[in-house]
Amino acid sequence: MRLQKLFLIGLLLASSQFVSAQGSPDYNGGLKIKFDEDGKKYLRLISWAQVQATYNNDAAATSSNTSFNLRRARILMFSQITDKFLILTHFGLNSLNANTLSPTGKGTGSQLFFHDVWAQYSIGENHAVGAGLHYFNGISRLNNQSTLNMMTLDNNRQSWATIGLSDQFARHVGVFMKGKFGKLQYRVAINDAIANGLDDRPAVSGQAVYGGTNILGTKDAGKTFAGYFEYNFLSQESNFLPFKVGSYLGGKKVFNVGAGFFLHPNGAVKLESGNAVGEDVSIFAIDAFYDTPLGDDGSALTAYATYQANNYGENYLYSAYGTGSMVYSHVGYVFAGDTSKTRYQPYVSYGNNTYDATSNNRNILGLGVNAYLSGHHSKLTLEYKNQDFGTATSAITLQAMIYL
Repeated sequence: MRLQKLFLIGLLLASSQFVSAQGSPDYNGGLKIKFDEDGKKYLRLISWAQVQATYNNDAAATSSNTSFNLRRARILMFSQITDKFLILTHFGLNSLNANTLSPTGKGTGSQLFFHDVWAQYSIGENHAVGAGLHYFNGISRLNNQSTLNMMTLDNNRQSWATIGLSDQFARHVGVFMKGKFGKLQYRVAINDAIANGLDDRPAVSGQAVYGGTNILGTKDAGKTFAGYFEYNFLSQESNFLPFKVGSYLGGKKVFNVGAGFFLHPNGAVKLESGNAVGEDVSIFAIDAFYDTPLGDDGSALTAYATYQANNYGENYLYSAYGTGSMVYSHVGYVFAGDTSKTRYQPYVSYGNNTYDATSNNRNILGLGVNAYLSGHHSKLTLEYKNQDFGTATSAITLQAMIYL
């Protein structure tokens, strides 16, 4: 027992030294392999892990109330030999837990897979085109959310509006174009829709299913179209990569207003007189993002709000997704303090979803706090979440995250 205690103490001391060595004020861009003296030819690597412990008071009688989850384990690499082109590769796994582990690590739940693989070519200084498995999504900022720097414990699930329905884990295979005109940034894409999506229900009368590509074929339902446009009123955000920052912790003064769309002609299907008939899927959103320091003492405010109109076809309802509307917002405040030391950010989030298929609304309330040990590079998040959709469920989750 004493040996075990000494080992744990040593492990904690080693961990604290590791964390302090990764202080965000001295991060300097992370692991970057330079192929020339000025660093214009390079290979950039990013690695991150998010580990969670969740207490669920509503767990089934046969399940433990407390569970552990490797929420994300990822590696992302991108490289430029000239500023004319870029290649990016992103792979990893998600939600590895007692139900997805496999005895020899060969099961589907414990396998690495590609999240992104795309090639990109510059058109002048401010525009680029690319193709591959990509994350240049439409609809809203949260549908393009980075998982490295979210303010809340996780992204608002309903904002990843087509995950597994028309795409592979929020990514499509297709072509995209992105760039900016002054303070207006844009991204548009034409993609292939997945043919074996999660919604594999048979077509029925009076209620659509998201199975157009599978049931009607790729000729009638094989393409999706997406776009997102945002105006940067204050500091200009980078659009070098598609991943949107969740909170700058006061590092920038940002105010953006955006609007976006997703269209999938004949993406949904229902039965009429015994025949499968396609229905267009269309999703539109407007949103606003504000992040600012509140003085010279390290305090900061982050706020976000969005309205999303969802049309997945007649009376569509599947998992968290359904024809109707969504309102979502979150607000966080960073307490004043030395930016080189641990900083705290309490936050609140709220989402309301209405569905045509039911009179019940889905209301989700989140209350949490981030402890930034080294900015987003090392942080702890504690969150209480309550969801009411006919019946109420709640959970408390503690997450540890490090990214390098």
